Amino acid sequence: MTVRFFSFGKDSVADTFYAIGLVMRLCQSISLLELLHIFVGIESNLLLPRFLQLMERIIILFVVITSQEEVQEKYVVCVLFIFWNLLDMVRYTYSMLSVIGISYDILTWLSQTLWMPIYPLCVLAEAFAIYQSLPYFESFGTYSTKLPFDLSIYFPYVLKIYLMMLFIGMYFTYSHLYSERRDILRIFPIQRKKT
Repeated sequence: MTVRFFSFGKDSVADTFYAIGLVMRLCQSISLLELLHIFVGIESNLLLPRFLQLMERIIILFVVITSQEEVQEKYVVCVLFIFWNLLDMVRYTYSMLSVIGISYDILTWLSQTLWMPIYPLCVLAEAFAIYQSLPYFESFGTYSTKLPFDLSIYFPYVLKIYLMMLFIGMYFTYSHLYSERRDILRIFPIQRKKT
């Protein structure tokens, strides 16, 4: 007799969006409040890197995945949801506890380190999702439009430009997160000794 704890069949991975897509859209929409928290001063992060990171997810989730039913069945959607949720679980737990003055060494280290391998993988998965969606945007003409004076917007070109910007934004965000990590982990033991 064999006991299986995890069963990742083709249907279970392909149905990820149908199972939790609504919850993911709701959670990612609510995560935009993080920008307000930074602006108001509840959080002490920089606005631009967090804005880039959140917009990256919103564009991928709402524009690329939600608008194309064929993309919703791709394995990359499951991979993205796992990566995003893994990062968010640690980051939001750390942020919430930090706001109320509670600090755990392991959580601080995990929050400042986990993103290093996962964030580039997220960007690669997002790029792959865009790449997989291009044929559907081309064949269905979603978001492509004809403007006056014989101008038109061909959305697959917009996505290809966004794809390049995605990697430029990744470099900027990664650099910021790395310097933030260095600063927090450098002063963290000093702060712990004083308390």
